[in-house]
Amino acid sequence: MENPTPEWSANGAPGTRGKCPVCGGTIYKQGRTPAHEHLPKPEPAPRAAKKATPKAGKAAKATTGGKKTKAAGGATGAKRAGGRGEKLVVVESPAKARTIGRYLGKGYIVKPSLGHVRDLLKSRLSVDVEHDFAPEYRVPNEKRPLVKELREIAAHSSEIFLATDPDREGEAIAWHVMEAADMDPQRTKRVVFQEITQPAIRAAFEHPRDIDMDRVEAQQARRVLDRLVGYQLSPLLWRKVQGRLSAGRVQSVAVRLVVEREREIEGFDSVEYWTIDAELSQTKFRLSPGGNGTRRPFFLGRLHRLQGEEPSLGSEEAVRPHVEALQTAHWEVGDVALGTRTRRPPAPFTTSTLQQDASRRLGMGTTKTMRIAQELYEGVNVGEGDTGLITYMRTDSVNVSAIAQEEARDFIRATFGEEYMPDKPPVYKTRSKTAQEAHEAIRPTGIERTPASLKAHLSKDQFRLYKLIWERFMASQMAPALYDTVSADIWAGPAGVPATQRPYLFRASGSTLTFRGFLAVYGADDPGDENGDDPDAPQIPSDLQTGEPIDLLKLLPDQHFTQPPPRYSEASLVKALEEHNIGRPSTYASIISTIQNRG
Repeated sequence: MENPTPEWSANGAPGTRGKCPVCGGTIYKQGRTPAHEHLPKPEPAPRAAKKATPKAGKAAKATTGGKKTKAAGGATGAKRAGGRGEKLVVVESPAKARTIGRYLGKGYIVKPSLGHVRDLLKSRLSVDVEHDFAPEYRVPNEKRPLVKELREIAAHSSEIFLATDPDREGEAIAWHVMEAADMDPQRTKRVVFQEITQPAIRAAFEHPRDIDMDRVEAQQARRVLDRLVGYQLSPLLWRKVQGRLSAGRVQSVAVRLVVEREREIEGFDSVEYWTIDAELSQTKFRLSPGGNGTRRPFFLGRLHRLQGEEPSLGSEEAVRPHVEALQTAHWEVGDVALGTRTRRPPAPFTTSTLQQDASRRLGMGTTKTMRIAQELYEGVNVGEGDTGLITYMRTDSVNVSAIAQEEARDFIRATFGEEYMPDKPPVYKTRSKTAQEAHEAIRPTGIERTPASLKAHLSKDQFRLYKLIWERFMASQMAPALYDTVSADIWAGPAGVPATQRPYLFRASGSTLTFRGFLAVYGADDPGDENGDDPDAPQIPSDLQTGEPIDLLKLLPDQHFTQPPPRYSEASLVKALEEHNIGRPSTYASIISTIQNRG
């Protein structure tokens, strides 16, 4: 850095500003240096003074309301009026700017920052390891015209609102925008909202706050760690493995999971084993075949115990004598257990569960899922202008606002009936030990916007993902599904031996859906769901009695081989990362994309 000049930022943080010897651009390096020891530190202005300061703000409002000043006039119109002009709002993307601008109306200029406006230099480490790991920031060349424009508009705005995303990354973007564009901290406020709807936007602008430097520093700490690991380990990979590889604080651990799974698959030895199933039928059906098609009604039981031990049948030769013995055995019902089972609805989506379900149900990759979710969050034209359709999609929380729950309950009551609504709104707890739960779960911003009503306004992928989110949230607020269950022990062996002393114990179990509950909306087609709707499926009779003789219709010995664990899919890798507390859900898409792109 050339011509380093120590300074204090508006919020009292130490830093050094200088000139880049390579490109001649401005470099800002955060952190205290010996040169700050004799540099007077400015006193931070008291909080109350922020509201009392600008009498010019009142004049600006009066000027803005005049006929000669247009809302889109920008800084030029403000200068002509002789005071401060419109209020500047900075967001990340043009789509978000359009949606928020429509809600705010006249008197506001909404500008996108297009992500971060400054970053660490790519050409070197840009972290001063000798001085508290202070990062060195620089505005990229392609962002300089944007920063210049924001600086000019901010200089003539009555108030400045930084409305970037509500997570740590958004907080950091807001701080970088304020620092790079030299925004006056007295007029700069931070606003956050979980959904881009008119009530949420109005509420956020009525309760602005200062930038949360704890969140900014948390983001910087992660950024510095990423840079230290990546820039110091990647050259080692180039020398020892091959060029163009990269190491990362999280991506390298994810790659290790993939490699370990592959080694486990390669080293797996498949083992043969056999099972014996039996088609069984009650004796009362001997003279009345039919029931289901032309066949006599039957149910399936599987060999559960052999001489009181778990059966170990490793070859066809080991199975054959048991099959022969069972063909002539006497079959009798043992214990019968009747009961009910409750299947509770899943929690509303978090980032990781949305990525997993979109991959499993829709065949969408994590990157595509997050891109489409971003579009739904920032706003889509649904006939009433751009409207945010879902809440913020980077979250590890399963919490839901009381207002949203009440809207869902009203919809459930009106659409499905009182019995589909639980007695009180459900409360879910996250399974992640590292969840911060700073936001709501992912949900639709308006329950009344059903997928069917929006289909004409959405692209195919937007519709599929919105439908998934809407159905999952609705299901999470509905009553559980109820099943009747039956489990029966069937003993087989010589007729003269008491049933419980016979060598073969078969077990049959099953369930029948009696109340659909949340399955009326979501999850009825999940693999393994026993809903009892298939009339041709063998149903276990609920009227089985202990001691009742049973007829054997057919034995079904079947050969199997143990299988290695499957290779990771995007969904299962996301699940593994979350279970091992590796990385953050908001970064999973970029991690997986990097691994795939670099092989």
